[in-house]
Amino acid sequence: MRLHKGEILFRQGEIGSLFRLHAGLLKIVRSHEDGNTTLVNIIVPGETIPHHSLISPSVYYGTAIALVTCDVDVLPAEQWYGDLERSPEHFRTIARQLQDKLRMMQQRIDQLTEVAPAAKLVKMEAWFQQYIGTLKLTDVLTQEEIGQFIGLRRETVNRLLREREK
Repeated sequence: MRLHKGEILFRQGEIGSLFRLHAGLLKIVRSHEDGNTTLVNIIVPGETIPHHSLISPSVYYGTAIALVTCDVDVLPAEQWYGDLERSPEHFRTIARQLQDKLRMMQQRIDQLTEVAPAAKLVKMEAWFQQYIGTLKLTDVLTQEEIGQFIGLRRETVNRLLREREK
């Protein structure tokens, strides 16, 4: 299946299939009762999502939205969980996928624990560059989302980006 920028793969609170991202980037946003949304994750090629449903089904934690054109395989839940029951060796594959995601999250923690806001932004941009090629970070995420991802206010992100352009 092909998704284009801005298209939704699944919505928070629904339950259904799993998905494997082959190309592109997805963002996972969580909606709150007051209508605000928070960027909680970025999904990169090779990941199978939702992570929390790899072993047992659960509702989607957030809404998955394409940041760029994406190629995605739909993995019907019934087939996925049936394959797990018939072939326990799939659990090793799932464990490796979750290990890879944990390592990616360690990189995010490194971004968040930088003291200087500019250093946070530089680390985030370096990490994203491996996935977005020649695009600028602001071509893919809003300043608000960048701030949410690295623990800065949108105004701070705006100031840092303007200073860099000078």
